[in-house]
Amino acid sequence: MTSWPRDPNIGPAAAAAAAGPTCTKSGASSLSLFIPSPLLTVQSRANFASQSPGIFGSEALVREERGLRRRSDLTSCVGGLGVCQQKEEEEAADKAAAMAGGVRGGLPAGVEIRGEFRPCYESILTHEALAFVAALEREFRPRVKYVLQCRKEQQARFDAGELPRFDPATAAIRDGDWTCAPIPDVIADRRVEITGPVERKMIINALNSGAKMFMADFEDSLAPTWDNIVRGQINLRDAVNRTITFEDTARNKKYELKEKTAVLLVRPRGWHLPEAHLEIDGEPATGALVDFGLYYFHNQAAFRAAHGQSGPFFYLPKMQHAREAALWNAVFERAQAAAGAPRGSVRATVLIETLPAVFQMHEILYALRDHSAGLNCGRWDYIFSFIKTVRAHADRLLPDRVLVGMTQPFLRNYTELLIQTCHRRGVHAMGGMAAQIPIRDDKAANDKAAELVRADKLREVRAGHDGTWAAHPGLVPMVLEVFDANMPGANQVHVKRDDVSVTCQDLLQMPKGVRTLEGLRLNTRVGVQYVAAWLGGTGSVPLYNLMEDAATAEISRVQNWQWIKYGAMLDGELVPTRVTRDVFQRVLAEELERIEREVGAPRFRAGRYQQAAQLFARQCLAEQLDDFLTLDAYRHIVRLVPSSRI
Repeated sequence: MTSWPRDPNIGPAAAAAAAGPTCTKSGASSLSLFIPSPLLTVQSRANFASQSPGIFGSEALVREERGLRRRSDLTSCVGGLGVCQQKEEEEAADKAAAMAGGVRGGLPAGVEIRGEFRPCYESILTHEALAFVAALEREFRPRVKYVLQCRKEQQARFDAGELPRFDPATAAIRDGDWTCAPIPDVIADRRVEITGPVERKMIINALNSGAKMFMADFEDSLAPTWDNIVRGQINLRDAVNRTITFEDTARNKKYELKEKTAVLLVRPRGWHLPEAHLEIDGEPATGALVDFGLYYFHNQAAFRAAHGQSGPFFYLPKMQHAREAALWNAVFERAQAAAGAPRGSVRATVLIETLPAVFQMHEILYALRDHSAGLNCGRWDYIFSFIKTVRAHADRLLPDRVLVGMTQPFLRNYTELLIQTCHRRGVHAMGGMAAQIPIRDDKAANDKAAELVRADKLREVRAGHDGTWAAHPGLVPMVLEVFDANMPGANQVHVKRDDVSVTCQDLLQMPKGVRTLEGLRLNTRVGVQYVAAWLGGTGSVPLYNLMEDAATAEISRVQNWQWIKYGAMLDGELVPTRVTRDVFQRVLAEELERIEREVGAPRFRAGRYQQAAQLFARQCLAEQLDDFLTLDAYRHIVRLVPSSRI
């Protein structure tokens, strides 16, 4: 039976660094997540103790604090994780393993794999790794549900007329003189980061691209089919171990890692996304905990050994409040303690990509201050969130999405406040993604796209960003050139931007521009094609010389919804035209015909364009705006094995 992958250089003393206080709701104040709760502290200790008595002490604790049945025959203790199981539980797990396809050692009690179990999955979905994920799920599932409920309550207040603001309850955190833990040397220079899904060829090309960092993505650029998720974990393990290769038989080409590669970061899914193919105690697992747990379990020791005992490194998406950052911090604390890893070795960069989160940046950094690697401007999701947050405000209709660029005041104010906040707290302020990609068959168009990217990156580095994102390996040299010419040091954390003064009104300032029929058409065309690709298992799609992912598709969806909901008047039409349900449905039919012409009839028939159009239309025409397009679409890519319990 395989034990926890342990770093021989780290002794058991490091495991004594217990996790920070577990917190729960304690009233209306948003400071509640920083207040320890004895109830949840006892419960969370018991949850982990049932899986890990080696960490938390005794069988008596399990009996006393969770009221579980007597465990008189605790038989197996697994390495650094210390997962103990009764004989009867192991027998039940062995039976479940036969149903699941053969997890070595049997499935842990309460864990059921409902997706297909292929032979190559065995090295990832091990008994010990699944037990670790289950322990995280059992401890933190109540808090995940709580933060998601808080999101709903917050949105209900916005729908009733409130607007986001800085929370007076946490003014002491914003005004306080504190800094985050020092930045590890291995990630001091992040001037160019490339991003992409956890696909094998993509990982190799990105690590070899010349970028300083590579963010491997389980989130917006990946369609979370079960196969994509598990193979992504296989690919990351091989990347960490530097054994990853890929053979393109069609091109007779083999891909492998260069001697010098980018530093790896991983972005798990957001808190809202489930993993339906893995069930724990009768409920779907939390996608974020599956992604984090499997990656951390299999790679933490090897990663730290290769990076001066720092890491692994993560990006954290879609957060709206510091309570969600505090939840991630508790997960990191628990994982490090279980592994015997140094406290604070995990570092995470938070994407500020929701409108509520921009009012919580100091609080988010404070919640993660021992594990923070800074903040990132997730510009496309931020635009999506802006529309979603003010969805009940008929006076806040955005112009065509192509006009909502980073020079619009509300986006410029958001980025400058982020830079000031990060540098005041001693961490990186990362720029965002320009969506343009190289255009190989049109030099003039390619030159124009390159100039747009160059201008965007020049704006970022001059504003004080410490690094930025590139959408394609072909753009990395140009982006490096811009940052090298304007940022001689490893970063610009010393540039404090004391000149920045941003108010609530500045962050909520409406962008200027027209709303046009062509804007409605583009939203519809892009949205349908992206959803079709996503349903087919692809989460990052080049469309019209831009790289589209779930974030940009979300902008298309919510803007269409907003215009239909409030009957937006279109500019530039000879006859005054409002966006109605009928207008949208006519546009959808016409754009489907255009898509068929562009992709060709055979590909159109073979693809899932009609299904995507129906799903996209339902979302755009819904009376109430759904929170995420991918939540509705996810049920269309879930595949349960016949022997699973349904």
